[in-house]
Amino acid sequence: MSESPANNFDAIVEHKPSPGEQHYEKFRVTPELTAEAKRIISLYPEGKAQSAAVPILHEIQKRFGYICGDSIIWVAEQIGCTPAHVVGIVTFYPGLRQSCPGKFHIRVCRTLSCAMAGSEDLFDTLCEKVGIDKKAINHENPIGVSPDGLWSIEFVECLAQCGFAPSVMVNDHTHALVTPDKADELINTYAGK
Repeated sequence: MSESPANNFDAIVEHKPSPGEQHYEKFRVTPELTAEAKRIISLYPEGKAQSAAVPILHEIQKRFGYICGDSIIWVAEQIGCTPAHVVGIVTFYPGLRQSCPGKFHIRVCRTLSCAMAGSEDLFDTLCEKVGIDKKAINHENPIGVSPDGLWSIEFVECLAQCGFAPSVMVNDHTHALVTPDKADELINTYAGK
């Protein structure tokens, strides 16, 4: 019986090139990263290092933009588990990315309040304005990246701003009441930074 590509570790962690990579440092193990991983692991009881997986993965994503195959293997070594276990964590949590975003990562809420307030039209407008091909965004590739690597976009579930829909998050900053006619204003907030 042949192995299905969907169950093949290499296929799951295969590098997916992105124009956004030019804005992030390539993953590498540094003394600072190792020290931070050890510090995070020390916060958990002895024998519970695997509990530190998510915070370590967030630290890697913060530093390098996304979770690559090499970082998955490194995290597994740090917490004493298999790379497959770490892949399970990365693929379970939608906040962990396996492809590099743009310098400015736009998350558009698509849950009920935002959808009813026009988040789909906003998503389309933002894609058009920053040059992202909306057709290339799907379940397998949830993040679209502009050709210059400055912008990326994805639909996400609730940003906890239901009373201020549609809600958008750019990197770690939340923006409320972002209608399609305010797309230029949102983009100009970040352009040139």
